[in-house]
Amino acid sequence: MKYGESTFDILYLIFAVVGGLVISVRARNLTERLMGFASLILGFGDAFHLVPRVLNYFLKSDFTFALGVGKLVTSVTMTVFYLLMYYIWLGIYNEKKNKTVLSALWVLSAVRVILCLFPQNGWTTNTNSMTWGIIRNVPFVIIGFIICILYFIKRTEKRKFRFIWLYILLSFLFYMPVAVASSVLPILGMLMLPKTICYILVIVSFLCSVTNEKPTKGQK
Repeated sequence: MKYGESTFDILYLIFAVVGGLVISVRARNLTERLMGFASLILGFGDAFHLVPRVLNYFLKSDFTFALGVGKLVTSVTMTVFYLLMYYIWLGIYNEKKNKTVLSALWVLSAVRVILCLFPQNGWTTNTNSMTWGIIRNVPFVIIGFIICILYFIKRTEKRKFRFIWLYILLSFLFYMPVAVASSVLPILGMLMLPKTICYILVIVSFLCSVTNEKPTKGQK
């Protein structure tokens, strides 16, 4: 199991970072640059957790602190990722900013990050509190719901992005049992694999956009 999971994690990180760099290099407008940045956020953010996890399998060292802090960093970077997904949505579909939606996303993101910083989360000891797992993820789930709905509404307008809403929905369905109950049922941690595949598919959508699609009129 450790070899299979470790190989998957390493390949995912390489794909996210290399994919993000390719998108950034080929970007022809601000929206595509944001796609590249979002992919890099995924790769580098998850690396803080996945690298210590892989090393923990093969080295006889105490990675408790690194694993816990890595989860904290990933929690913050994932929040940033979904905030970027809103700006990407604006660019893809040439939408104007909705002040209510934008304000809600920023406030929810700030609340999520603040909640993640509370010591009750037990990051430094890599302990999972079910109560705080629920508390800190309430604003995160709302953010994901908003982004999912926005992409769902526009799913028929851009072929390469028509499944983004589904990838987001599935990623949350796989993630929530892990975030809330993995301390009780460690086997739930396996759900992080299909969750990660959902993010890989998001990056693939971005890559397809910058390699095959002409710039959308009005994008800069």
